[in-house]
Amino acid sequence: MKTVQLRKRPEGKWEYLSEKQELFNPLVLVFGNKFLLEDPTIYKSMNDLFPGGHFVFGSSSGDITKESVENDGLVVTAIEFEKTKFEIKTSNVLNSDLDSFKTGKDLLDSFDKEGLKYMFVVSEGSFINGSDLTKGMNSSMDDNILITGGLCGDDARFESTVASYNENPKQGEIVAIGFYGEELEVTFSIYGGWTPFGPERTVTKSKGNILYELDNMPALDLYKKYLGEKSKDLPSAALLYPLNVKSINEKQSIVRTILNINEEDNAMILAGNIAENAKVQLMMTNVDNIANASERAAIQAKELRETKAQLAILVSCIGRKLVLDQRVEEEVEEVVEVVDEDTTVCGFYSYGEIAPFHGETSCQLHNQTMTITLISE
Repeated sequence: MKTVQLRKRPEGKWEYLSEKQELFNPLVLVFGNKFLLEDPTIYKSMNDLFPGGHFVFGSSSGDITKESVENDGLVVTAIEFEKTKFEIKTSNVLNSDLDSFKTGKDLLDSFDKEGLKYMFVVSEGSFINGSDLTKGMNSSMDDNILITGGLCGDDARFESTVASYNENPKQGEIVAIGFYGEELEVTFSIYGGWTPFGPERTVTKSKGNILYELDNMPALDLYKKYLGEKSKDLPSAALLYPLNVKSINEKQSIVRTILNINEEDNAMILAGNIAENAKVQLMMTNVDNIANASERAAIQAKELRETKAQLAILVSCIGRKLVLDQRVEEEVEEVVEVVDEDTTVCGFYSYGEIAPFHGETSCQLHNQTMTITLISE
């Protein structure tokens, strides 16, 4: 495997973060600021850098490399595989005949399953129901095929996100990359670092990803009560206080970020589904807990490996970035210290992370986690 990595800051020129070299048939991951990705010349300019490449674009809430977390620029990671083949397919959830479950199922059904080892998914993050998307993908896949990835971001604006494959990025797009090859080794891990607090309440009214009532009381009113003075900063303040959700039919609790509020209905719109009768608690964290969780994820992903990782893909949540604030690079530094010195590190801050729980095979939509995927061939 060979990699080339570049970044471009606002109003700046391209800066190589690695040795400049020619790559054959590379997979090129382009993560960055939505407004830069909406430049109508973006696909052409990428193709000028890596002629004949396979370009996967995704808007983010921050771009990750070993050197830094970029907020307003672009990061390009080009990968030439020597023993691994890959196939890329897309779908768009804005197509009138598709819902999120069917989008995920149909997209992964389109792949040749023979020899398929791993799937990486870059999904739009504005119109998708991430819970239904992952359920649809799971229904198409065998248990031995790992799926990781994330929902694109738009900083903390939550207006719209864009993604694409070999064309200018657009809204509603979901890109799936299937990897094939016996020599490919992929391991992953996922950790949060958030702690539940306060009383546990029961979801008494919900629909999909909309939470209406807790203990037969308006959910938004209760949430505002616990936030106190911070409630005036909603909906952005909600990113700092997600919900711990324990569903009756699920083995493990899951974290759900509150993406928006509906004052008229006294309701909260979550990043993923929330079932009635589920138990809910508020969660909180601090910088040290987040950094320690990222370190634990890196250690666990590395311990599962037989060979050195050549590429590390990090997908972390926008909520973690807001807590870390000026210290945002600390959680990345914890990962960098764990992975091998020559491992290329890339990734982005997301509106949701896609991965199984540790020790499981079916992927889930997560919030407020650091998801690390280590790849080698």
